[in-house]
Amino acid sequence: METTTPNAVQKALLRGKHKQDPYHPFDWYANMRQTSPVHFDEASQTWSVFTYEEAKRVTIDKDTFSSQPPKDRRKHSLMKTMVMMDPPNHTRIRSIVSKAFTPRVMKSWEPRIQELMEELMAELEGKQEIDLVQNISYPLPVIVIAELLGVPSEHKQSFKEWSDILVSMPKSEDTEDVAEWQKIRDQGEADMMAFFADTIERKRHNLGDDLISLLIQAEENGDKLSADELIPFCNLLLLAGNETTTNLISNMVFSLLEQPGTYKALAQSPELIPRAVEEAVRFRAPAPTIVRYVTEDTVLGGKMLKKGDNVIVFLASANRDERHFSNAHEFDIHRHPNPHIGFGHGIHFCLGAPLARLEACTAMKVLMERYEALELLSYVPMTSSSMYGLKELKLRVTSRS
Repeated sequence: METTTPNAVQKALLRGKHKQDPYHPFDWYANMRQTSPVHFDEASQTWSVFTYEEAKRVTIDKDTFSSQPPKDRRKHSLMKTMVMMDPPNHTRIRSIVSKAFTPRVMKSWEPRIQELMEELMAELEGKQEIDLVQNISYPLPVIVIAELLGVPSEHKQSFKEWSDILVSMPKSEDTEDVAEWQKIRDQGEADMMAFFADTIERKRHNLGDDLISLLIQAEENGDKLSADELIPFCNLLLLAGNETTTNLISNMVFSLLEQPGTYKALAQSPELIPRAVEEAVRFRAPAPTIVRYVTEDTVLGGKMLKKGDNVIVFLASANRDERHFSNAHEFDIHRHPNPHIGFGHGIHFCLGAPLARLEACTAMKVLMERYEALELLSYVPMTSSSMYGLKELKLRVTSRS
């Protein structure tokens, strides 16, 4: 098997991670916003954007900042999904798949999500210590997305492993680390694609009301998704449907406990839970970066970017830009309005955002109904990942009498 070196974007992300605490990069973000808001990294030949206005410009200006990577970098299935496409291909595919993500369809899932959350809580009955990630914030989204896709949730451990692999990065730029990462990534992706190829073929002969069946049947002006489009999209749904929501729930609970009295205040005013969810997306964005490619020479933040340049937008930094959010460094469950860009912006705004919001709101509502108090015992941040979250969040819990 031919091994590859990390591309320029991965190199820049790796260097950025080495400059910061993986779960507390915010001082570094603040420094970059002040000293170098649009920064060029000579070693990786990549621009990094840290401020809100500039980040928003990149996400909106789809003609100058393309989502589609150069052909030599389209080496894995996610590169073939709509998140890595420009119009008209992006417009065509999004118009088809959006039929499965209407407000009506998402709303219909609320009772089932509530039921699943209640079942997970029942398994914790009598326990005084829990790991929120393993017990709640990982299993809830992965079961929901499995049922949404119409695949057996008993495969949830494989789903988690595949998802973790797809968002991973090499431990370092060392040749051996890169080769090992590439080998594991290629195998994980191959296993995931084989699983969905088999699933799709079976469903073609026995359509149901699940998402894959809906996508097989969906038409827009007589158009349908081909197998080459549908398999990568299933990969994307599985990844986005569990990784980001898992991190959103974990990050939200951590943020509530980091600020004394906030968990209790929110429990006493549950009508604020939707605002608290939005604040969690702003304050600790589960997907902290997006990547774009410059299509023509342009000026951004006073810097000249050249055609062909790579751009990393740090959404997580833009969401803490002091010029656009009062007390940006504080987690405020009352914050409103909250124009964060944690779910992206423009034509690539996260299609699954309503589902992530629904799951996070439901999870917090049930947690607060069951537990009078939570105490942070320990946590382990994710590393070597393009996502931002926790691998472990151990809590001491006090049940309501």
